[in-house]
Amino acid sequence: MEAFVSIIVPVYNAEKTIERCLCSIRNQTFKNFEVLMVNDGSSDHSMRILNKFAEQDPRFIIIDKSNSGVSDSRNIAMECACGKYFQFVDADDWLPSDSVEMLVNAATSSSADMVICDYRRVINHMITTKGHIDVSGVITKKQYAEYMMKAPANYYYGVMWNKFYRADLIRAHHIKCPLELQWCEDFQFNLEFLQYADIIYVLQEPLYYYVKTKGSLVDSNIDFAKTVQTKTLLFDYYRNLYESLDMYEANRLRLKTFYIDFARDKVKPGSANTLETFAARRNAKSAVK
Repeated sequence: MEAFVSIIVPVYNAEKTIERCLCSIRNQTFKNFEVLMVNDGSSDHSMRILNKFAEQDPRFIIIDKSNSGVSDSRNIAMECACGKYFQFVDADDWLPSDSVEMLVNAATSSSADMVICDYRRVINHMITTKGHIDVSGVITKKQYAEYMMKAPANYYYGVMWNKFYRADLIRAHHIKCPLELQWCEDFQFNLEFLQYADIIYVLQEPLYYYVKTKGSLVDSNIDFAKTVQTKTLLFDYYRNLYESLDMYEANRLRLKTFYIDFARDKVKPGSANTLETFAARRNAKSAVK
């Protein structure tokens, strides 16, 4: 039986975090998935850990290649994947146990082309819940675009890991992660995907733990000129989306703030907690069940 969900995990020198990531996937309440673990030329012991998971569980599949970056890793995995839906997980992050089940239920109950969810950002032992759209359930692409216009640089819209994609749209339109961008490549993928999506489902549930790592590319100081240069490359995709919705001319000046809107992820009021607090709440919830 073919997997219903293809979970794609690029791996590069992730020996310290990849086991936690893969364990969180293996422990999902929804079981009909495959995991494409793409070893991107790691020089540490990552491959040893991937081999262990592949030997223990046939759903875990290794793709081994020389180092060519996260976009190429994702593209290769998408070509090999057989699932009806694609989910992307980074090697230093992890999923709550009901993540895939909730995303599948949302997508299948509504025939959604994309599901988007809140997430939890982890910095050391502090966790904050992040989101942006303040409604739950099905929204139109135009409604989604109106929300995105308010904060286009918000991680919520830009990243791939808090979204659940209908795979046949990606295959039919040959949507790929761009190889020419060093950052914002997720956002270009999302903007291109949205050209072909009609039904979007919003889950106001945090279904992903994103670990913010000091020294990572998204956390580094990228100068203003580099930011504008990258966003100039992206703006055609951004403008095309709003033109297709007849929203560009009426919002031209507002949309051009995209050039100077720097990446951020909005914190929900009262959402800051420690890992220990979340563990205690989870244990209490389990005891009630």
